[in-house]
Amino acid sequence: MASSIFQSLLSPSKSWFAAQHMKAISRRLRIYGLRYDDLYDPMYELDIKEALARLPREIVDARNQRLKRAMDLSMKHEYLPKDLQVLLFCFPLLRFQFLFFFLL
Repeated sequence: MASSIFQSLLSPSKSWFAAQHMKAISRRLRIYGLRYDDLYDPMYELDIKEALARLPREIVDARNQRLKRAMDLSMKHEYLPKDLQVLLFCFPLLRFQFLFFFLL
């Protein structure tokens, strides 16, 4: 019972505070060229690993490129140029909630 209440507080679709937190984190990730979904670690959760395995190769490659670019920018203490931030994120983001559809 308590865990379901806690989960509902952390779910961005149900909680206004969780949605605002997700937006704030997404804005901070965008300066490195990352998406919120890139934070999911396939080595930590087996469901994420399976979802990534079922995705088309070009989507997984794009995710890996974003992670490599973000690590490179972080090491150089730089941010992604504003024009690239807008270019990369002007389209709707692919959410991992849709990726779990492949697990069914």
